[in-house]
Amino acid sequence: MKIKAQMAMVLNLDKCLGCHTCSVPCKNAWTTAPGSEYMWFNNVETKPGTGYPHLWENQNLHKGGWTTKNGKLRLKAGGKLRKYTQIFGNPNLPGMEQYYEPWNFDYKSLTTSPEQKHQPMAQAYSSVTGQPMTPKSGPNWDDDLGGTHVTGQDDPNFAGLDAKALLEFQRVFMLHLPRLCEHCLNPACVASCPSGAIYKRDEDGIVLTDQTRCRSWRFCMSGCPYKKVYFNWKSHHSQKCIFCYPRVESGQPTLCAQSCTGRIRYIGVMLYDADAVHAMASRPETELYQAHLDVFLDPNDPAVCQQAIKDGIPHPFITAAQASPTYKLIAEWKLALPLHPEFRTLPMVWYIPPASPQKPEEQAGDALEHMRIPPRYLANLFTAGDEAPVRSALHKLLALRNYMRQRTFGGEEASQCLESAGLDPQTTEAMYRLLAVARYEDRFVIPTARRENAQGEDVEALKGYAGYPGNCPCSPQFKGRQA
Repeated sequence: MKIKAQMAMVLNLDKCLGCHTCSVPCKNAWTTAPGSEYMWFNNVETKPGTGYPHLWENQNLHKGGWTTKNGKLRLKAGGKLRKYTQIFGNPNLPGMEQYYEPWNFDYKSLTTSPEQKHQPMAQAYSSVTGQPMTPKSGPNWDDDLGGTHVTGQDDPNFAGLDAKALLEFQRVFMLHLPRLCEHCLNPACVASCPSGAIYKRDEDGIVLTDQTRCRSWRFCMSGCPYKKVYFNWKSHHSQKCIFCYPRVESGQPTLCAQSCTGRIRYIGVMLYDADAVHAMASRPETELYQAHLDVFLDPNDPAVCQQAIKDGIPHPFITAAQASPTYKLIAEWKLALPLHPEFRTLPMVWYIPPASPQKPEEQAGDALEHMRIPPRYLANLFTAGDEAPVRSALHKLLALRNYMRQRTFGGEEASQCLESAGLDPQTTEAMYRLLAVARYEDRFVIPTARRENAQGEDVEALKGYAGYPGNCPCSPQFKGRQA
């Protein structure tokens, strides 16, 4: 067993407003250079819909992620030999029409236009060619179901459902899905890069691109099944979400999490067994969700802590993992689910499914059966079609709502509604505090840069910090001091 630490994020879709406030600071901070106009490291999609880029979920088209052959993992786009034959012409690369041709408006014409009968208009000009154009698509083209009645039937998450019926006016449903790089445990973009420019940081699992080594092959773009690697058409280098690592190293959350008005994002550390990643990613599709959970290790287990110390995990990372909100939501309470685990990349950005309202005409009986968002659709999105984990998470969320409503307004015994969901009042109270009224320091438990090797005065300053070796419960110094 080889233990490594991984930064993880959980997004509560039950509270997402679809306001795109997360996308704006990310765009302003990281993609303002020429050639990056079309890049959105963080974007918010409306589902159902084809997303951005167009049909990014259809791996029969894009050949992203991994597949299995004779029980062994292989890239869906093929291995080294196939890449050598396609190195000057990647057939799986999304084109500009699948993203969108970026444009800007000639706002100057609004103030310099001569006097005329009608109000002047700002013409759209292509950022690529500089020529006038008529925008035909964009990153939020289906926002709030705009155009979904036309494009929605191409949404692959309707598998096993009647898409046409569910897109009718009286039955249509909607949820917002913020997306960013998944910083996977088994990243296909890293394996696809011939020059080794994309790499996974050993200390926290963040996936980055070395711009000096990038040779513009763009296999990383087609290899990523989430299509979160972009090509700068000016610098001819790949760019992607960097999980705001300069902020994370100083203990601050990412810009998208910091700016979220709905407070739906949680960031924490997860400990996992690196030796088990390959075997777990090779499991059958219906077992991938549980296999992903099996990779994670309990940071409160003394044996795990001792092994983590031997494997070089700093004490601040161990203590952060013990207080991690992502561990609670993912592994302990099993409320959060991974996005398309069938891609076999073992993503580390997880989602709490939305508990949508019941259809007004069908409020009796099982609430899950009458939700406006079909559990089958959510299962296709988060658990490779397995409805059991989705139903379990939704059941817990509904039980939490009922418990808090009954406890606040009276009525029958509040704890009775928890039994069928497998919850107890103590766990439910903890879930409520984290999901509804969590403080900033509860939502973001991020260790700062490694200081365990500091000397002199720095060591004395750290002795009051819980992550200092002598203050960590899993530390030999702590046990010796207690004795």
